[in-house]
Amino acid sequence: MKTSATDLDLAIQVDEAARVAHALKLRRDRRERNGRILKHVFLIGVSCVMLYPLFWLLASSFKPENEIFGSLTLWPSEFRFDNYTEGWNALPKSFTVFYVNSAIVTGLSVIGNLVSCSFAAYAFARLQFTGRSFFFALMMMTLMIPYHVVLIPQYVQFLRLGWVDTYLPLVVPRFLASDAFFIFLMVQFFRQLPRELDEAAMIDGCSPFKIYWAIILPLSLPAMGTAAIFSLIWVWEDFLAPLIYLNDIKSYTVPLALRLFLDQEGKSAYGQMFAMSVLSLVPVVIFFVLFQKMIVRGIATSGMK
Repeated sequence: MKTSATDLDLAIQVDEAARVAHALKLRRDRRERNGRILKHVFLIGVSCVMLYPLFWLLASSFKPENEIFGSLTLWPSEFRFDNYTEGWNALPKSFTVFYVNSAIVTGLSVIGNLVSCSFAAYAFARLQFTGRSFFFALMMMTLMIPYHVVLIPQYVQFLRLGWVDTYLPLVVPRFLASDAFFIFLMVQFFRQLPRELDEAAMIDGCSPFKIYWAIILPLSLPAMGTAAIFSLIWVWEDFLAPLIYLNDIKSYTVPLALRLFLDQEGKSAYGQMFAMSVLSLVPVVIFFVLFQKMIVRGIATSGMK
């Protein structure tokens, strides 16, 4: 009887401990679930705050002119699709011209950045030459120089070359590895590739260019894709450089064309400008959505994180 009572007490204690452990686990799971819910609610709230200007821009592109700044509601009282149709042909040139101009400048700039910056990054990361560390440090120092410091000297030089009012000042520097950020991005990625690949290729008789073309580039698609996407976004949205070097309206890019909707002396067409602004964001958004995984992968594998 004593043994049975002892076993019964032990079973009761084990059962009680199991119930306590289960209750603690439920409490911990509930606390973790509540924490996840609060975190997601916070992130959603922050996202709404950050995306509100974009929502306001999209809503304003459908509003009548007198409602854009006179109404506090985000939802339009009536949708005016005329802002898009009229805005496309409101300027002296059709907006198609500006889209084509931006596509030309952006496409050439992306190609130039990928070719020249990958060559420079390959030299810094994989080749041995005198002064490599010094020149790499010198290149990195250019990241700390504001663009406005070199703006006037560059303009004077391009003016002497007769390149002002052409696309050459916007495109040619991209083919000369002028963007140190992309060089640094690719150098970080190239350094992670095994050196044994280069040694095996050299044994097989490959030249440095053959190693770059046949081995390094195929393995560097994430870094190249990241550089291409960032370059496209920055060049497509660039306003200052085209404003300085382009004078003829036929050569204007999309950001310069948007400025023409604001008349300093007469009436400004804000509805049409917002509508064209929405259309100007479409290529960038589509490109980013399609290649966002490549952006994350490229940044993660290149050490930029």
